[in-house]
Amino acid sequence: MALTDSQMTDHLPLEHYGIVGNLETCALVGRNGSVDWCCLPRLNSSSVFAALLDDDGGGRFAIRPTDSFEATQEYLERTNVLQTTFETASGTVTVTDFMPLSPNNDGNQPKVRALYRKVTGTGGRVDLDVTFSPAFDYARADTRVEPMADGVVASGDARRVTLTSPVDLDTGDGEASGSLSVEEGDTGWFVLGYGTRAPTDEEACERLLDGTAQYWRDSTHTCDGEDCPFVGYGHDQVVRSELVLELLVYQDTGGIVAAPTTSLPEVVGGVRNWDYRYSWIRDGAFAVRAFHNLGDREKAMNYLDGFLELGRSADPADLQPLYGLQHDSTYEELELDHLSGYRDSTPVRIGNGAADQLQLGIYGELVLAFYELTRSDGDLGQDNWNAIYDIVEYVREVWEQPDAGIWEMRGGPKQFVHSKLMCWVALDRAIALAEDGGYDAPLDEWREDRETIRETVVERGFDEEQNSFTQAFDDDQLDASTLLIPLFGMLPIDDPRVEGTVDAVLDRLTTDDGLVYRYEDDGLPGQEGTFVLCSFWLVDCLALAGETERARELYDEVRDRFSPLGLVSEEMDPETGALLGNFPQAFSHLGLVNTALFLHEAEAGTASQEFPTRS
Repeated sequence: MALTDSQMTDHLPLEHYGIVGNLETCALVGRNGSVDWCCLPRLNSSSVFAALLDDDGGGRFAIRPTDSFEATQEYLERTNVLQTTFETASGTVTVTDFMPLSPNNDGNQPKVRALYRKVTGTGGRVDLDVTFSPAFDYARADTRVEPMADGVVASGDARRVTLTSPVDLDTGDGEASGSLSVEEGDTGWFVLGYGTRAPTDEEACERLLDGTAQYWRDSTHTCDGEDCPFVGYGHDQVVRSELVLELLVYQDTGGIVAAPTTSLPEVVGGVRNWDYRYSWIRDGAFAVRAFHNLGDREKAMNYLDGFLELGRSADPADLQPLYGLQHDSTYEELELDHLSGYRDSTPVRIGNGAADQLQLGIYGELVLAFYELTRSDGDLGQDNWNAIYDIVEYVREVWEQPDAGIWEMRGGPKQFVHSKLMCWVALDRAIALAEDGGYDAPLDEWREDRETIRETVVERGFDEEQNSFTQAFDDDQLDASTLLIPLFGMLPIDDPRVEGTVDAVLDRLTTDDGLVYRYEDDGLPGQEGTFVLCSFWLVDCLALAGETERARELYDEVRDRFSPLGLVSEEMDPETGALLGNFPQAFSHLGLVNTALFLHEAEAGTASQEFPTRS
């Protein structure tokens, strides 16, 4: 569907953005030709362009037609190279955006740190306007834009970027602007450099474009035609989700950020606005499973190694729920009052206070991730086992404590059922690893504690009146995370209490279109959107229960609500279809990849009690 300039509101809908990146940072490019979000030099650095969070003063880099236009976006096939095509009454023009990567990129060669924007005339003649208005440090720093020989240089907050331009740009008031006319066959390159000087001659630019496209194609999973387990389950969407996850990996450490943005609201105009530019242990098992299912064991192992190194070097009690891209742990949560927020949703936050929370679920996630990776791929190793052993012993000490839970509630700790489930998972999977690998452990004691946790969850986490597991012990609120009880194997899918829970989620947390809310209330004002990952959990449960036709219908319904580019955020507005929350979101794309394989196995009659892992 084309977007007209008359639809270019102050804040584009999130589904009208594409994303490009280079395994260090990303840029969000609107269908209106504007780079509205980019942090340099890393994803969790301060922003240079943040019009996404303040249309007037946040900063942008826009290339768009002077006259009325319609616009469409697409990616070059199996790449993260984005093309925006504008059609006017007088002609058509395409802007190609990418951040360079080289085939066989191993980090040992000089990296070109730049955003390349190629303008190509594809028909008739189009007049374009160029606006370059960086606003350093979340628009807190004074910005200077000055001319240089072949473009402009911008500086602020002790940082400097250059923009090489094929046309002269006028400077003033901290920005640069210009115009150009493009006829069919014309090509021009805009190069925004932020490291060593980036190549700008046309031949070098084309070579970088070709190399970047090849890098992304090489990074996607190899299909064996119709034998690929993802064929028939939106294969192109699986590939797009794979490429999104690749973009969110920070190459130096293997960590994956939850999303490349901050403060995109879960409720438009509301206060649920958080910084997701960090790597969550919580995502570990899901990420490892997805990368492994896509055939990339190395990436799965790299992701896990960083967190396990933290486990080997620190007491389990000192592990945080989330870390920075370089596994740093200092990031105070602040509010930026000078930014108006996406569609006036404030506060805008940087940093994330959830790092200071107790979240018991992270220990089960770590153990589960290693179980997923090693059960089909060989030996765990003694050092890794030692770390897991320490984690399990710690879990045995603390599992009865209240915590903040998987949803990072800020209303005070509770005895969350999901947290207890993940403590059970830590023991259950560690027992299996010890038995399979012959590792020393007090297995009788571990089995006893495992059963104690299970009995406690069943006794205090199940509400007989509602015939459902609840969010917390001795509580009556439903929570979609209890769908993981059968998926992680604490109880079988045909247990009456599990069946009752699935029915309750369908009845009270699920819309007519199969979209699932996380819970009924979190104590904050406003009603958040439906949670994409929870919708996939429901699909998994239905598939495991043998209701594959219904599961497939819900899966397709959720997948069809992804953006035209195949991107999705954390949540969806069930009424309007609008994407809500930080974008694009790793959790959601991980869910799609894993559920696609789960559906394949369920429909083939090979699904097991647990989530599948591709062999």
